[in-house]
Amino acid sequence: MNLREALAASGLDRLDAQLLLLHVLGRAAQDRGWLIAHDDDALSPADAQRYAVLCRRRADGEPVAYLVGEKEFYGLPLAVDARVLVPRPDTETLVEWALEVLQGRSAPRIIDLGTGSGAIALALQQARPDAKVEAIDRSAEALAVASANAQRLGLPVAFRQADWLEGSNGPYDLVVSNPPYVAAGDPHLPALKHEPLSALVAGADGLDDIRRIAAVTPPLLAPGGWLLLEHGHDQAEAVRALLAGAGLAQAGSRSDLAGIDRCSGGRRLELG
Repeated sequence: MNLREALAASGLDRLDAQLLLLHVLGRAAQDRGWLIAHDDDALSPADAQRYAVLCRRRADGEPVAYLVGEKEFYGLPLAVDARVLVPRPDTETLVEWALEVLQGRSAPRIIDLGTGSGAIALALQQARPDAKVEAIDRSAEALAVASANAQRLGLPVAFRQADWLEGSNGPYDLVVSNPPYVAAGDPHLPALKHEPLSALVAGADGLDDIRRIAAVTPPLLAPGGWLLLEHGHDQAEAVRALLAGAGLAQAGSRSDLAGIDRCSGGRRLELG
């Protein structure tokens, strides 16, 4: 079997098939052009067997990122596995908004709630080397993944196990989070069966954790500090109301790559 035949027989989306085959061959994900140029190369029986196993797992819904052990986020190569959610490109919208609100603030204090793989915290630390970035998660397993990513990338994020802002000492210039926001009965959950349920589901309407974060954050914000949250595609209005109800000003939303309001935030008013 050559590489072209292996791709054709995978039964997968072409991009997924290419990424898995590159992984088996020990080549970078950026080498898709190499596959085309070498599509007549033979695939060894051992590699063909490994590839077939990965294809079956992908057909069962396991994310490609788990199968290859890595996902790029905001230009950073992050190691990921079933202990954490796979970072989504739409979350980069949250990072970009965060960097905007931090403009003009010297050595800002930032805390990332529910850090998972560390994606948001590490992206912010990379973009703002002067920042003091903390990242917390209730899952010790997730923190192990995030800490390993930070060490490998040489980024000095401080990690701590806690339940949201428990034990945190402000004031923070930015509190940022991509918390669980899927409703318990959401029909899309079966498609996410390989990712950690505790990082996805937040009560009957998906807003339980966002309610908790909005309620406890304002006193920990510095004057002019921001709380920015990612949320579900139909939750922007409800989240803005929660932020305003918690006493935050300028409650607004930002759209993701598909033009859907995916992040909402509010600002603590300046004193005086």
